[in-house]
Amino acid sequence: MGIHEGALKVKLTSPPVEGKANEELIEFLADLLGVRKSDIKILRGGSSKQKTVEVAGLREFPPID
Repeated sequence: MGIHEGALKVKLTSPPVEGKANEELIEFLADLLGVRKSDIKILRGGSSKQKTVEVAGLREFPPID
């Protein structure tokens, strides 16, 4: 959905049940950023709408429109 108040806002289709939405978020970010899913970790907010993620191996942040 874009950048809102300094954060990337993403709309997911998976329900927040048994980590399905987190898995979808990781897959989405991996595709968007061109990294492996294993390079993305949710540091904070695993059960919250607001999350802090870490992306390993990212040299440059691609533009997001």
